[in-house]
Amino acid sequence: MSHEPVFPQALLDELARDPAAPAFERGARVTTRGEVLDLVRRTIRALREAGAGPGRGVAVATGVTADGFAALIAAQVLGCRVVGVRPGLPAAHLPHVVGDVDVLVVDATTDAPSLREAASAARVVVLEHDLPAEGEEPAPAGRSDDVAVVTFTSGSTGVPKGAAFTYAAMTANWAWQPARWTGRTRALAAGYGRFLLFGTLASAVMFEHLALCLLTGGTAVIPEGAPDLPRDFGRLRATACLLTVPRLHHVLDVLRTEEVDVSTLRVLLVAGSPLAPHRFAEAVGVLGDVVHQAYGQTEAGMLSLLTAEDVRKHPGAVESVGRPWVGVEVRVVDEDGAELPVGVTGEVVVRTANALLGYWHEPERTAEIMRDGWIRTRDLGHLDEDGFLHLTGRARDVVIVNAVVHYVGPIEKALASHPDVDQAYVVGAPDERTGEAAHAFVVARAGASPDEEELRALVAAELGPDAVPATVTTVAAVPIAPSGKPDKKALLALRP
Repeated sequence: MSHEPVFPQALLDELARDPAAPAFERGARVTTRGEVLDLVRRTIRALREAGAGPGRGVAVATGVTADGFAALIAAQVLGCRVVGVRPGLPAAHLPHVVGDVDVLVVDATTDAPSLREAASAARVVVLEHDLPAEGEEPAPAGRSDDVAVVTFTSGSTGVPKGAAFTYAAMTANWAWQPARWTGRTRALAAGYGRFLLFGTLASAVMFEHLALCLLTGGTAVIPEGAPDLPRDFGRLRATACLLTVPRLHHVLDVLRTEEVDVSTLRVLLVAGSPLAPHRFAEAVGVLGDVVHQAYGQTEAGMLSLLTAEDVRKHPGAVESVGRPWVGVEVRVVDEDGAELPVGVTGEVVVRTANALLGYWHEPERTAEIMRDGWIRTRDLGHLDEDGFLHLTGRARDVVIVNAVVHYVGPIEKALASHPDVDQAYVVGAPDERTGEAAHAFVVARAGASPDEEELRALVAAELGPDAVPATVTTVAAVPIAPSGKPDKKALLALRP
C-alpha cells in the first residue's frame, strides 16, 4: 500500500480540490469544503496542545455536525487512536469506552459530567470554545501498525466490544480510497450527491458511507432535529440515505397512506438486520431501483450488496443478501474450518484488507472470531451457484429447548413467509420445564390478522414440532434499540 496516500490524505485532497463547494448542510447553515479544512487545521492545533499525537487516545463525543466530523479527521491526521462515542450509552459503559483516552472532545450538546468523570484522566477540548484562530496544515502522521479507530458496539448484549482498526486497514478501506474504486463502487458512489446524514458519527457504517459522499463532491445533508422519513427525502432533496430495516418498514408504511416526494432518491441502502424477501420486493415496487440491501459487520465493514438489478437477472437472489462486495472474500466453512461446497450451509467467514486488528484489550474475544486471517461472522448461510450469499441464522442466536439447539433465523423466516405476516422475530427466554423456550413476535401485514395456530402449524411443517415457539404474539410495532436494530429484549416484555 506504499503507493497509496495514508488515511485520511485522499479526503484532504478532495476537500482542497474545490474549497467553495458545500460539504455539509443543516438548515440555512452551509459549511464549505474549505471551511471544513479550516476546522480540521484549527482542531489539529487544539488537540496537539492538549497532548494528542501518534498512538495517543482521543475520544470524540459530539453531535452530527461538520465540527464533529472535522474533530475526527483532525485526530486521525495526528495519528491518534480515535474513539467515537455513541449517544445514549449507559453511564456504566462509559469508563469501558473512554476510560483510557488522553483527550476528550465534546461540544455544547454532549458535554456532560458523567462523560468527563468516565474520562477523568483526559484533557477536555470543547469545540465551541477551545479552537485557536489559526491552525496548522494537515500532514497525516498515522503509523501503519498503530490503531487508528476503535469502534464500540452498542453493548446490547453486555459490555461494548471495541473493534480496533489500524492505519493500514483504514488506508486499505475501499470507501476512503477512490484509487481502489471499481465500476461497481463508482456506480454506488454516484448516487451520493446529497447524502442524508443522521444518527451518530460514531457509527462505522455511517462514517463509511459519508466517505462516498464527500469523495465524490457531494454534500452531507443533516436534518434539523430528528429525521422525519420519508418526508425528509423530498424536503431536503436527498439522493442517498442509509437505513436500518425498521426505518424502512416505517418508510413503506407512510408511503402506503401519503403522497410523499421521493423523486430525488438514487440510493436507499438498507442494513443492520435481515430484510424479509417480500419487504425487499415491496420496497423495489414502491421506490424502484434505488433500493439496495447491504450485509456487513462492525468488524469488517460492508461484506455484500444486493440490488434490484441483481434480482431481475437472478430472481432467486431476493432470498439472499447479495454478492460479496469489492475486496471481500467470503467462504462457508464447517466446524473445523474446512470450506464447504456451493449450496451447503455452514458458518460464513470473511477476509478483507480493512478488517479489524482485534477487539481492544480483549485477546480472548479476538481469538474467538479470528482464524488464520479469516473473521468468523457467527452467521450461518450458504453461497449459491451465482455467487449470492444466503443467510439462514446466527451461530449464537439460538434457543436451546430440552437440550436441543434451535436457530431462531429459520423460525423467523418460516413465520415471515405466512401471507398475513409482515415481520417476525423470535427471542429465547429461560423456561422451568424446557431450559429455554422460543417466543415469537409478529407484525401483521396491513388489514391482516395472523392466526396463531396457523403460524404454529407452518413452523412445525417446515422445521418440526420442536421448533414451534412457546408463544406467538402479534404486536403493532417492534421496539427499536439505540443501535437502530430490533430490541429483542424489549420484545419479551410484550408477552401476554
